[in-house]
Amino acid sequence: MRSSESPLTEIYIPGEWSDAVEFIVSKRSPPPIVVVCGAKNCGKTTFSRNLMNVMLQNDTCSYAKVAYLDTDVGQPEFTPPGFLSLTIVDKVTSDLTIPCLKTPERCLYFGDVSSKRDPSTYLNYVFAIFDYYRREYYMFDEENSPRTVVPLIVNTPGWVKGIGYDILVDMLNHICPTHVVKIGISSTNKNLPDGEFWVDGEHDGTVDLIEIKSARQDSFNRSVLVQKDAHLLRDLRIMAYFRQCFPGDSDISTIRELANSLASHCPYEVPIASIKIRHLHCKVPSSELFYSLNASIVGLAVDDEGPESLPWCLGLGIVRGIDTVRGVLYVITPVLHSSLERVNLLLQGYIQIPTCLLQVYGCISPYMSANALTTS
Repeated sequence: MRSSESPLTEIYIPGEWSDAVEFIVSKRSPPPIVVVCGAKNCGKTTFSRNLMNVMLQNDTCSYAKVAYLDTDVGQPEFTPPGFLSLTIVDKVTSDLTIPCLKTPERCLYFGDVSSKRDPSTYLNYVFAIFDYYRREYYMFDEENSPRTVVPLIVNTPGWVKGIGYDILVDMLNHICPTHVVKIGISSTNKNLPDGEFWVDGEHDGTVDLIEIKSARQDSFNRSVLVQKDAHLLRDLRIMAYFRQCFPGDSDISTIRELANSLASHCPYEVPIASIKIRHLHCKVPSSELFYSLNASIVGLAVDDEGPESLPWCLGLGIVRGIDTVRGVLYVITPVLHSSLERVNLLLQGYIQIPTCLLQVYGCISPYMSANALTTS
């Protein structure tokens, strides 16, 4: 069956899913904090977006805004890969089959598509963004009545075994959700344990656990297919992000046209003396610093603005070239100039320019001092 209340196009929402959503939205006190978890490709994002739509449009208990905390750095919903983000959504998504980019309220750049490389930092980022949400959007007065309360949906990665399982347990214990939606697939050995797996001791009744089945058909080659699709989707999301450098009505419809447009796009001129450079997950000798940065994707961050000295990130940029004689970097980014003026830290991780762009992009001279825009 299809959900009759959701403006969905060409997507199947099982009755079991619709019942789970209705159960969540029927409980308004306190407003729900929902964590959605399960194995890879089980439909966590689709369920989360459907839940968000119903929260925004339900006749009896609609919310003006819904917060969406995305902790899946490999397949984020509203940002390019490598980010953990909090996005405040106030409009229904009319088509759940089409990924969409939104400007997050707050985000941190992890710089990788999995938490495996640095689980500790990853968890610190999750906690910092959630704590920001609690301070700004889940406030109660002295009588415990809601003052500024926005419901939250937390989408989680599909890595639910080994260290991934431990990370999920730590997330659940820190967030203390009102609801946990656990989606299972037919390969039972890949699923999370039965019941309230994150609880150490007896259940205190404060969390509603909802266990549902995936709406997708599983395949014997499922893990291989998911891995291939994930790589393609990441490249498409990166290209869609940098497509925002150009007006929406620009005649850019192919990868080659986008590559040529980026290669000839007027970059920002950033004085090297005005910024810090931080490499994530690795150490780079100072003699190799600029070699590693050239033709790379970097997070554009503001140091000392985030919690516990964690740098809030404003977006991504491509280091188009480096002129060490003039002491400037040339950066291409869709981040607005007014925001870019605040950037004082470049974060380099493992998110790379898609190869299909480099095949054209690299043919253009990287030094573009003419017609560059200054950030200062």
